[in-house]
Order: sequence, then C-alpha cells, then structure tokens
Amino acid sequence: MGAKKENAKEKKKISLTSKIFIALIVGAVTGMVLHYLVPDGNIKNDVIVEGVLYVLGQGFIRLMKMLVVPLVFCSLVCGSMAIGDTKKLGNVGGKTLAFYLVTTAVAVAVALGIGTLLRPGIGLDMSKIQVNASDIETMESASLAQTILNIIPDNPFKALANGEMLQVIVFALVVGVILAKLGERAEVVANFISQFNDIMMEMTMMVMSLAPIGVFSLIARTFANIGFSAFIPLAKYMIAVLIALAIQCFGVYQILLKVFTGLNPIRFIKKFFPVMAFAFSTATSNATIPLSIDTLHKKMGVSKKISSFTIPLGATINMDGTSIMQGVAVMFAAQAFGIHLTPMDYVTVIGTATLASIGTAGIPSVGLVTLTMVFNSVGLPVEAIGIIMGIDRILDMARTAVNITGDAVCTTIVACQNGAVDKEVFNKAE
Repeated sequence: MGAKKENAKEKKKISLTSKIFIALIVGAVTGMVLHYLVPDGNIKNDVIVEGVLYVLGQGFIRLMKMLVVPLVFCSLVCGSMAIGDTKKLGNVGGKTLAFYLVTTAVAVAVALGIGTLLRPGIGLDMSKIQVNASDIETMESASLAQTILNIIPDNPFKALANGEMLQVIVFALVVGVILAKLGERAEVVANFISQFNDIMMEMTMMVMSLAPIGVFSLIARTFANIGFSAFIPLAKYMIAVLIALAIQCFGVYQILLKVFTGLNPIRFIKKFFPVMAFAFSTATSNATIPLSIDTLHKKMGVSKKISSFTIPLGATINMDGTSIMQGVAVMFAAQAFGIHLTPMDYVTVIGTATLASIGTAGIPSVGLVTLTMVFNSVGLPVEAIGIIMGIDRILDMARTAVNITGDAVCTTIVACQNGAVDKEVFNKAE
C-alpha cells in the first residue's frame, strides 16, 4: 500500500510539470490566435486580454509574492539553525557568497563578450523605440558605504513588512544562529519557526498547484499583446541574451560542478530539468525555493541542512541570468545609439551589474528596474529600455531558469565540500 501511495504521489508531481508545459504551449497558441485572428474590440482587449487573462496572471504572481518574505525568513532561520555551529555557518556562508559573486561577474563578462561579437544594436531603426516614461523606474545609485549600511536593518519588522530582502536575510541569519546557540532554552521559538516553515512550504505547494492557470494566463496575454512582429527588430538582441544564458547554464555552471565535485553534469541537468521548467514558466526564483530544496534532496542526495540555507539566499542575491540580460542590454543600447564604451566602462558595468544583482528581488521583470542603475553608471540613455521592455517577459523566463540552476549548482558544490551529498542517490538512474 505504501509503495502504491508513493507511486501515486510521483505521478501527481509529473502531472504538474506536464500541466505547466501544456499551459505554456496552449497559452502561446491562444495568445497568437487572439493577436492575429481576433479583431480588436472591447471584448478582446478589455474583457479577455486586460480582463480575465490579466487578473488570473497577476493574481498568480501576487500569490507568489505573498509567500516570499515569510518563506525566505523561515527557510533561512531553519537553515542557519540546522547548521548550528557558527564557524561552519560562516564557512558555508562565505563559500556560497563567493560563488554567487564570482559567477555573477563571469556572467556579465560573458554577456559583454557575446554583445560585442553579435552586435545586436547595429542597424536598428531608433524610431521603433517607444518610450513609456511611466514604465521606466529610475533608481538613484547609492554609494558603496550606503549600500553596505542598507544591508543592516534598523527596524527588522519594517524590513519584513517592506520586503527588504537583504535586511530580512541578515535578521534571519542572526535569529537562526542565536536559536542554535540557546538550544533547549529557546526550544519553543525554534519549534514555532520550524513548524511555520512547514506551513509556508505547504502553502507554496498549494499556490503551485494553480501554476498551470497562472502560466497560461501570463503567456497568453504576453503573446496577445506582442505577437511575433515585435520580435523581428529585436531578434539579434534576444539571440545574444539566449546564447549568453546557454553558455552560463550549460557551460560555466557544469564545468564548475565537474571541477569541484566530480559529479556528472548531464545527470544533474536531467534531474533538475523539471525545476528549470517551472522557473521558466513562472519567471520567479522565489516560487521555486521549496521545489529546488525537495529535488536536490530526493533526486541528488543533497542535505536539507545546506540547501535550506543556500537556496533562499541564492533566490535573493544570485541573479546571473538578470546580469546577463543587463550586460547584453548595455551593448545593445551603446551600439544602437552609437556610443563608444571604454575598457573602464566595461569594468564599471561588471561591478555595477554584480552589485545590482544582489539587491534584485526574485520576482518577474524586476531586472528592468535595476537596469536603469547599470545604464546610469556608464551614461547610457535610459530610453533604450523602452524597446527592451516589449520582449522582456520571454527573456525573463529564460533567465530565471538560469538563476535557479546557479543556486542549485552552488548548493551541490558547497554540500559536497561539507560531505553533505549522498552520491548514491545522485548517481541512481531515474
């Protein structure tokens, strides 16, 4: 009976992934039909596209945003509490942070290289750029000193309420370390946070069961509004971003995995692919946190002690896919506007994009907000973001899949170096 129940559960999991894929394809087809075959009118534009599809899609995104702060807070408290030893936590945290920063800098360098080779901005008709000032959010570049100070919460409850993720992380780590140190004296609080973490994981699974509806609505609305016409002048930009993402995901990460763990990268990709597919569909790193932890534990033998610390941290600060988009966008804008970038400008872009990625929230399209900061750092016109926005949804999905793959590779490497990977589970065929 137990085996039958387990098999039924496995089938349910597979069916959710399948449903998401089906929703993705059906949504794209529905969007194309609405764009090309259904004439413009009140019913199509106001009722279907900006009514039903918009409400369902944005409703799903809001449900996921609702989970972010309590999920990340509880996961990190439990993760740092499980590691317990402050010295070991510092070791794991240091390695994780170093990995995330180095791979992000490499990602921007790869993007700038691909942008230089493919020259996506050359020959673009600048009259096609539509600037929507209300959609382009500007950010003031904070000084390095201020950026460091902003990590420390002056009011942790305000940070939790406003979703200031870096401050939430710092507070969660401190709470986790103290709970581990106090042991039995703080057992009630430790149990409460641990049980609340279970509640948040369960709530995430409930929200994820609605993923096919959300994915269908988001994709259908995207294609209904854009069609294929918007892709043509931007095809080179899209191709450049996708090539750079592929190099980072299937090249850089897998080489690092092989070098530092000796594990088979192809087996890793095969086992982790359903999580990548889910991240692609939803375009949000945070929603994949429980699925990543679960997949790494059950399919790859990675200890939850490590993954419950590194995965939520990665979902907040490791945004290699976003950095790649920003690197290619810089080259695209510079070429389109005929602006020459110096070697120092490239260094500035790598530094700014790496720092900007740390403060990027794991929710859809937020990379466009931090892109203004990167553009300002080298004096590029922010107007170029206007045209990039039109197709960003598609690229956003691809770069989210890369972001969460980077988190998983880092987790596997750190866990392996701490003897927290069951290699038999990893090597077991599915």
